[in-house]
Amino acid sequence: MSQDSLALLLETIRIEDGKVYNLSYHQQRCNQSRQILFGSTNILELSSKIKAPKEGLYRCRILYGECLNSIEYIPYVPKKIHSLKIVSSDLQYAYKYANRDGLNALLNSHCNVDEVIIEQEGFLTDTTIANIAFYDGKRWITPKNPLLRGTMREKLINEGLLEAKNIRKDELNKYTHVALMNAMIGFTILNHFNIHQ
Repeated sequence: MSQDSLALLLETIRIEDGKVYNLSYHQQRCNQSRQILFGSTNILELSSKIKAPKEGLYRCRILYGECLNSIEYIPYVPKKIHSLKIVSSDLQYAYKYANRDGLNALLNSHCNVDEVIIEQEGFLTDTTIANIAFYDGKRWITPKNPLLRGTMREKLINEGLLEAKNIRKDELNKYTHVALMNAMIGFTILNHFNIHQ
């Protein structure tokens, strides 16, 4: 298929022991992205394309545009994150493009930490690999305007487990815990971490 590789979109789906996780949320984002970016009215039915490995934990990597480009099943090993840094950037990533050059460059320019928290217009958004949430002693709060509306974030908001609010870096002392979330790690609370400002 002759699709511009820079315009390809990506869905990353967790598969564990043959079970495909949160497929309806990935399907919804796929539908919306294809409709908005390509004017596609047909459905690219992900469930009919995925052949889930029966054993083990895999990252199912689906590349697509107007049409399906490729599907890979990659054994998954989570990244260990202990140090984060708040970094201001005007990077845009509203659609889950396969091209992550901007995100990678931002992280690589701060190689003294494991991950960066991106600040835009005075508010915290996401890390380069995950949405983020902070615990205020009663509730988990996630930034109201993330870089990318991740599937796990949407699921937890819909289930009432997350509340979306604007968060400034000078308000972080109100929060006692931080968690990262994406399709592969679910909702993971960081127990040993430092946030550099």
